[in-house]
Amino acid sequence: MAQEKPDSMVRLLSCALHRIRTTPPRIIASPATQPRRAAVAIIIRVVPPPNTVSVSVDTPLPTLNEFFELDWVKDPLACPEFLLLRRNGASPSDTVPGRASAFQNFPGDGTSKGSSKAGAHVAFPGGRTEEGDEGGLYTAMRQTWEEIGLDLAERDFICIGQLDDREITTSLGKRLLMILSPFVFLQLTPNPLPIDPTDGTTIHWVPLETLASAVLPGHIGDKMNAKSRWSSVTVDAASRITPRRAAVLKILVRVLIGSMQFPAILLDLPESDTIPSSSTGSLAALPNSGSYPALTQDKLEKGFTGTKPLSGKDQNKSRHQLKLWGLSLGMTLDLMATMIPPTSLPSPAGLNKQPTPQDLHKVSLPSLHLPFHPVGGEGMRIDAVAPSLASVFPRFSYPDVNFWIWVFGKRYREVVRGWEASVHDGGSNVRRVNWSGTALNTFYAAVRKALLVVLVLRAIGVLVGLVFAGWWVFA
Repeated sequence: MAQEKPDSMVRLLSCALHRIRTTPPRIIASPATQPRRAAVAIIIRVVPPPNTVSVSVDTPLPTLNEFFELDWVKDPLACPEFLLLRRNGASPSDTVPGRASAFQNFPGDGTSKGSSKAGAHVAFPGGRTEEGDEGGLYTAMRQTWEEIGLDLAERDFICIGQLDDREITTSLGKRLLMILSPFVFLQLTPNPLPIDPTDGTTIHWVPLETLASAVLPGHIGDKMNAKSRWSSVTVDAASRITPRRAAVLKILVRVLIGSMQFPAILLDLPESDTIPSSSTGSLAALPNSGSYPALTQDKLEKGFTGTKPLSGKDQNKSRHQLKLWGLSLGMTLDLMATMIPPTSLPSPAGLNKQPTPQDLHKVSLPSLHLPFHPVGGEGMRIDAVAPSLASVFPRFSYPDVNFWIWVFGKRYREVVRGWEASVHDGGSNVRRVNWSGTALNTFYAAVRKALLVVLVLRAIGVLVGLVFAGWWVFA
């Protein structure tokens, strides 16, 4: 069997999961004034090459180290993927009680107000912690079972670890809503598993290679076959800072402030329909006919039962473009940042062997290839210390708003530089201090000041214009 390449997606995934496994996450304690918490599940699988023999239920499951030494995992045709959900007809302004969709696509502030031109949105399965939950891990597993019918407690899955906690606040960071904890799961078996998504929910398995080409450094990302590209999502700023029913005020603020733009990754995925639970519970044998499409694991999981041949129109099914942005993009970037090979393993020979915990901790600042910088963050390594924050900071459509954010962003820049210095030094403050929350609060404090100044200057300009117009008319 052909050996996997040193810079293959499977090897990068191995580096990431071992690093997550050995690195303690940054835990944010809930304040007494706001005890709400939430959790999501980042589910990863490796799609085996064709003709891979299914694993018997009696076969002992491999450990994490043994998993990446399996022949079907190391095969060059193996394809790592992660799971995203698309809720038909959902938008960032929709609120689904108890579901993570109520906040996941918000650009870092979790408010239920606003609209977006992004079209279809994707997110991770998960939701809010309910009374009786034993912790964040239990919440992520319960919500995944309730939403898509996938039982992460089964022997097929292993919980790798947790990414850093993150704060979800109201509009412009004025009030904390909850603490979000992302958990990473890996499927250890090549067998397709039945799923039962709720009505209106579509499951997409996204190849990690498509994201790697967009965010990993050039010497790694350029070698990926699948490509994705960066885009943006435009959000109405007025809907974020004005009361819901104040239509006239919204129009006025929209004219004075404009809109906010957030970075997004454009995913070009096959268009798929919502699968009812009755079609996903069994994996029956399928006819072997040339009129049927290739029986990939993804089609099996989506309930393709082979009751009739597909027409030529269905065989060439259109592809659907989805945008990954906001909190979902932030958590994805945190995952992708762990895939950058450690500096202690610079050579291909170092990547061929399994990294030890000592190797994984000898890491310099990871640097994703991000084509954007937050306002006021030019020249700083915010994309290195916290790529997820770089993805949730908005850029306004009016240049003067961005200028005033830079003017009032001195404290924010000091926090980021302190964070970067702490990471370089490797001190205990890296995990002990809530750098991300501090950076988020200081940035949105600068945004609030900038918007206030812009509104005042706009008002003064309007008054001066009216006075001049009145003088000109009566003179």
